[in-house]
Amino acid sequence: MNQSEHSEIFQLPDIITLEEYNGNFAAYFEGIYQIFVRDFIENRPMFEGIRLKLKSFPYTNGKEYTFYHFTHEGNVEENRVPDLRRMERIPWPAPMINDSGHPYLKVWRNNRGRHERILILHEQERYLIILEDRKDYILPWTAYLVDYPNKLKRLLREYEAYKNQNRPAN
Repeated sequence: MNQSEHSEIFQLPDIITLEEYNGNFAAYFEGIYQIFVRDFIENRPMFEGIRLKLKSFPYTNGKEYTFYHFTHEGNVEENRVPDLRRMERIPWPAPMINDSGHPYLKVWRNNRGRHERILILHEQERYLIILEDRKDYILPWTAYLVDYPNKLKRLLREYEAYKNQNRPAN
């Protein structure tokens, strides 16, 4: 039996939709940003007792780099585009980071380049948060829906391999 079969599902806040702003994207974008400010600037999340810092620079339109990585998609910084599904879920990362020890959430580490990453997955919602461990502090890097079933399977295999590798000896 895996953890998710015997653990209560981690409850997430409601998503925030564009419809709640009567389709006004500019107002929606600012509303989403205010949630980010509340959750990541005014009340910085903590991961395993370590308070997160933000990668603020480069600012884009007066908003932090991390905000754009949580709400936009694309591989080229200057060409990232808004992703409504990421934006709708902006209330999710802070509670998942703060309560990453919840038995439903899958948390593991991997290496990407020279940096160690911390991954937090809400399997039912297919929502992944990636943090970067900089040893002296932790940066929230990005968060997104895992769109493809094969990517979700790959992440779950990586999680299981990490868990098995880091299981204490009897």
